[in-house]
Parts: sequence; structure tokens; C-alpha cells
Amino acid sequence: MGESILYSSVMACILASMTAVQTHVVAFDTQIMDLTPLCADPVDLLFGFQMGGGTDIAKSIAYCQGLVQEPSKTIFFLISDLDEGGNRAALLRRLEELKASGVTVVTMLAIADGGKPYYDAQTAQRIAGMGIPCFACTPEKLPQVLERVLKGQGLEEFAKLEQKKT
Repeated sequence: MGESILYSSVMACILASMTAVQTHVVAFDTQIMDLTPLCADPVDLLFGFQMGGGTDIAKSIAYCQGLVQEPSKTIFFLISDLDEGGNRAALLRRLEELKASGVTVVTMLAIADGGKPYYDAQTAQRIAGMGIPCFACTPEKLPQVLERVLKGQGLEEFAKLEQKKT
């Protein structure tokens, strides 16, 4: 997930620099690391991603649920390979809870070396089946994604086009 960490850092710093949005960056393995204070500097943020092995995505989503103040004005980006080391059912349930509360949920799949998506296909299918967009995205596509989300437009067609490219 090295490239995804780099891309995520770039995207987070872009979002954090926008005064119209409040940005939180949460990294995780089996522990949660809130990197929000490091968003002012991409280098600091990159070095903040020094974590170990293992993955508990559901635990990180639970943490992020606690950050949501206005669900209808919240965009939650999960950037992951979806290889859940914890409770997969809890991961899916928490995503569904976020969506049901009014949060716009977008799952961006991890990008491996060479720019190819790397992810658990079964979990990605389950998430997409819940009506949550699930696709790989590099930073140059972020403006398109944000434009569609902020205008209240769905990402289904965008996600389909991105999936065809991989």
C-alpha cells in the first residue's frame, strides 16, 4: 500500500488546505493514529504513516464515526485494500451505519506498485452492493470525485469507468 499512502497524503493535504472543508486523517493497522495535526505539511504527514502490521478496518471506522458532527455534510473516504484482519461483518455494518446516517461514503481501493489496484475483491463487491462507490483513484482524479460529491451527483458511473481502466 506504499503508493496508496503517498496518494492519500497528497489528497489529505489538498483537502486540508481548503478552508471550506474540515479534514481529518486517520491511519490504522490494529491501532488508530489520528494524523490530522500533520495535514499542513505533506512530508510530516507521510512520516506520520509509520505503523506496523495487521489491519482492523472496522475499529478505524468506529473511531471515525465519532468524528462525524453533521452527517449530511460529511464525506467519508475509506482508502484501503479491504483486507480486513478484524471483523469483516463489523466493517460492512459500520459502513452501512455511516451511509444510513446521511454520510457520503466513498471507498477508494489501495494502489500497488505500478498504479494497479490491490484489494480484497469479495469485500469490495459487498461494499459496492450496498450502494457505496468502490474504486481505485489517483490524486489527479480527486477534483472530479469531489466535484461530483459536492454537487450531490452519484459516483456510480465514475466508479464503473475507473474499474474498466484497471
